[in-house]
Amino acid sequence: MERGDIFKFVGLIVFFALMALVCFLLWPYMQELFEPGGIDRVIAEVRGAGPVGALILLGLQFLQIVVAFIPGEVVQLAAGMLYGPWLGGAIILLGCVISSAFIFVLVHKLGAPFVQNMVPTNQLEKFRKFEASGKLNIIVFVLFLIPGLPKDVFTYLVPLTDMRMKTFVVLSNVARIPGIIVSTYAADGLVGGRIIESIVIFSVAAVIALLGIIFRDKIMSFLDQHIKRKNH
Repeated sequence: MERGDIFKFVGLIVFFALMALVCFLLWPYMQELFEPGGIDRVIAEVRGAGPVGALILLGLQFLQIVVAFIPGEVVQLAAGMLYGPWLGGAIILLGCVISSAFIFVLVHKLGAPFVQNMVPTNQLEKFRKFEASGKLNIIVFVLFLIPGLPKDVFTYLVPLTDMRMKTFVVLSNVARIPGIIVSTYAADGLVGGRIIESIVIFSVAAVIALLGIIFRDKIMSFLDQHIKRKNH
């Protein structure tokens, strides 16, 4: 088994172990959820637990990005429901910053062969072209801004370029902020009684993300072709 496969496997085990711990800790509250006013009481109790709940959420967000193929929306929704759009969003963003820096250092330590076992080779080649174009900063910002693109995969690719860690952490995570705020705000609306508003926000976000998924190859190809035209 390659190092990249081992890393993903271990990360996935740790993620599910942490999820099991969360379920164990929340199990006493499960029945209460189905009672009148139960959701509000459970949220208040989790918030009142102090830093423990926030640290578990932070750990889940960290592992979600590090393992790379675990969907991040569930963690963001949980953050919004438990801590609201601003504190919940701040916890998610902090997790993104920490995990981005961690992956950057990890990739620099283990090198390209490790990343090649984690992500498709053609994606790595595209980032090499982006780097050669001299437009890497703006491209990274745009790629992390567009919903539906594999941001966690990009997190493993960018450290193989000449971009400095500080630049990467700032650009990638500033670009994540709109998506984080939308997710946590809509999730907060579900428990705050703004059901229709949240459904509308989720629907619009889902359509944008779906378009990003459908056209992500075309987006990458467009950037590639744009670079080639600039170079010629």
